[in-house]
Amino acid sequence: MKTFLILGSLNAFLGVALGAFGAHGLKSKVAPEMLATWNTAVQYHLVHALGLLVIGMLCHLMPGAMLVRIAGWLIFLGVLLFSGSLYVMVLTGIRGLGMITPIGGVAFLIGWLLLALAGFRQGAG
Repeated sequence: MKTFLILGSLNAFLGVALGAFGAHGLKSKVAPEMLATWNTAVQYHLVHALGLLVIGMLCHLMPGAMLVRIAGWLIFLGVLLFSGSLYVMVLTGIRGLGMITPIGGVAFLIGWLLLALAGFRQGAG
């Protein structure tokens, strides 16, 4: 599904841009622990952007694998909730947003498990 190739590419772009913004724009404006939080958000954002690209390719190779598509949407949701909540928390100082972050982490975990399950269902290769 080209949707995940597009989402993966755009998220990779955003991850790089937000990483540069953190390194150059936030370094002198936020506390070191908040900059570390920003960097964690960027790291997870970029890793899962690559995951979305892989899922896009797998959708092409396994067009009937609904679990692959569901995994992609969960990983995208994870980026929004995990990295997104951390970005907003750093920018606004609202620490309560950190309660959303684990929901994104769970979405990542379920997405990766579903991708593994799709691979098992595909059979030996």
